[in-house]
Amino acid sequence: MKIKHHKINLPDIVGKGYGTFWRWKGRYRVCKGSRASKKSKTTALNLITRIMQYPDANLLVIRKVFRTLKDSCFTELKWAINRLGVTDFWEIKESPLEMTYIPTGQKIYFRGLDDPLKVTSITVEHGYLCWSWIEEAYEISSEDDFNMLDESIRGAIPTETGLFKQITLTFNPWNEHHWIKARFFDNPDDETLAMTTNYMCNEWLDDADKKVFETMKQQNPRRYRVAGLGDWGIVDGLVYENWEEKIFDIDEIRKLNSVESAFGLDFGYTNDPSAFFCGLVDKSEKIIWVFDEIYQKGMSNEKIAEKIIKAGHAKEKIRADSAEPKSIDRLYDLGLRRIRCARKGKDSINSGIDYIQDFKIFIHPKCVNFITEISNYTWDTDSKTGKKLNKPIDDFNHLMDAMRYALEDFSKGSAFSFD
Repeated sequence: MKIKHHKINLPDIVGKGYGTFWRWKGRYRVCKGSRASKKSKTTALNLITRIMQYPDANLLVIRKVFRTLKDSCFTELKWAINRLGVTDFWEIKESPLEMTYIPTGQKIYFRGLDDPLKVTSITVEHGYLCWSWIEEAYEISSEDDFNMLDESIRGAIPTETGLFKQITLTFNPWNEHHWIKARFFDNPDDETLAMTTNYMCNEWLDDADKKVFETMKQQNPRRYRVAGLGDWGIVDGLVYENWEEKIFDIDEIRKLNSVESAFGLDFGYTNDPSAFFCGLVDKSEKIIWVFDEIYQKGMSNEKIAEKIIKAGHAKEKIRADSAEPKSIDRLYDLGLRRIRCARKGKDSINSGIDYIQDFKIFIHPKCVNFITEISNYTWDTDSKTGKKLNKPIDDFNHLMDAMRYALEDFSKGSAFSFD
């Protein structure tokens, strides 16, 4: 086909703060950053631009769980195509998730680590698979899983193409003990660009956006260091150490006579996500299996109900945050007929934690937000003395609270009948 020329000024579209990142051609490009630091959007703009510049290049986009790709990387790349004004040159499919650069047939593939065979068996139709983007790379808790991805970008590339192999990792730096820090930040080699960005390099934030960070700086300095400045999160004094990430067959667990279901809902909207916990509990063996989650900001009651019903949990008994009785009433009217208020009371947080600490918690790998929260949910610290307090931090607690609500009937006994 005849290619139309479309002139743009990249600096006006991309902004500042990522010059080295944009030009880097080493094997690894690793960017940790705060919220609103432009890291994901810049990566999307860069990769769309690169594919249009290099006619033999193809891209593989990865997240730990495939289902999370559509509302994250896929959406970011569509946004980049629109921002660059090149929608006429791209074919975008949602089933399966795939993007094709029409003039050359180059493709962007989307895969999740929950189906590793699909990651390692990609054969491109045109050119070479030379680039990969791993978004929310923090979710990949095993370095061996990353090594598998690294090895998938293989094969000789003719020098005359000007192509280069590269893996880009973008993530929020919640935990200083993560393998990414040791591998890429503590002792980077000459094939690695390891950088940190934060919201202050984002010239498109308005005053309301900036105020969120200024408020965070005053009210929650610990979170500001990570979510505001992009520093590594210091994890000390975990509330729950009785957990393990583990693949299990939920249908086999359900067959056990001693197992009961447990569902909990914590409300959020603008700054915090609504969080829905899905678990199975064996009270006699003291085991909790965490098998699913819903975790998203900006969800109306209608959207929450829609997602829970779509996930197949509409008929389950659900304990929800009692601070929002109107929302609970609305969800009941929308079809969640077994939803009830959690019974909060004096010391309900600590007593709920004490109860759950006696269990072994197995978490399915697809529950990436639950794993992030439980691995960062710590006891609070007195800002003056530095001593640990007998209360958890008010952070990384949305699914943790939802789990407590879900377990209330086991710890206190049911106060109502669902029959």
